[in-house]
Amino acid sequence: MKWTGVMPAMTTAFDEKERVDAEFMSRHATWMVDNGCTALIMLGSLGEAATLSSEEKAGILKNTVATVNGRVPVVAAISALATRDAVAQARAAEDAGCSGLMILPPYVYRGDWREMKHHIASVLKASSLSSMLYNNPVAYGTDFEATHIAELAAEYEHLQAVKESSTDVRRVTAIRAITADRLSICVGVDDAIVEGIAAGATGWVAGLVNAFPRESVVLFEAAMAGNAKLAFEIYRWFLPLLRMDTVPKFVQLIKLVQQDAGVGSARVRAPRMELVGAELEEVRRVLKEAMANLPQCDAVAFPPAVPA
Repeated sequence: MKWTGVMPAMTTAFDEKERVDAEFMSRHATWMVDNGCTALIMLGSLGEAATLSSEEKAGILKNTVATVNGRVPVVAAISALATRDAVAQARAAEDAGCSGLMILPPYVYRGDWREMKHHIASVLKASSLSSMLYNNPVAYGTDFEATHIAELAAEYEHLQAVKESSTDVRRVTAIRAITADRLSICVGVDDAIVEGIAAGATGWVAGLVNAFPRESVVLFEAAMAGNAKLAFEIYRWFLPLLRMDTVPKFVQLIKLVQQDAGVGSARVRAPRMELVGAELEEVRRVLKEAMANLPQCDAVAFPPAVPA
């Protein structure tokens, strides 16, 4: 497992009856890989994991592993209220054939470091899969500081990456200062990717990539190569869309962009509801402008539906 490159936090597609649309998700996963993404991260916040049953989660993982057939690693996000449930999810992900785990702090309860370390360590002890710690204090209230991350890395060799979503790129340099090259650092907020790479990040757990995979990969590669001219050109075009990844309705926003770009559906599970009114019109205004100025990145076309 190499925690580098553009790794989509994949959305979960639902059909008209609100069932998981496995056929569409297979085509979506294939499209991500065909356009240069280096891993697929399933069941994260963008994947609406909190609304999925254990059976649905296992089905999604098995379907994705079978779809990519070893072309890229499949990573399972591990998120639960209870530590015992997170442990069970990690074991199920390994059984499903996943190559890595992205470990979140427990939902709702915002414990101290002793408690949060126990939670993360319990998951790490339950599976030998390469793992990435997910730090998102803005969304989850738990903040893994650089010293905490270094402590976990020193004790668990298969903790190999951190997804840094504090929105503060200084965290990237802080982690690197303590851990050197021990961990791969991935940016977890879309509108900080170029700045994060400049600070030393080597991976991007991305959201808008679900609608624009090739553009995301070209942006990432340009920034990694130090091609400031190309990176800024695409970043300037992309930023109005990338900022949708950083607000509470990011799931609805990104799924709507997918739908209007012809590569998905806006369907979400309650308590989320599809956008209406002024919110809907503003997203469509931004997307219309983006589509009118789409950069030429030689994207692979979305694969057609499989005949019934």
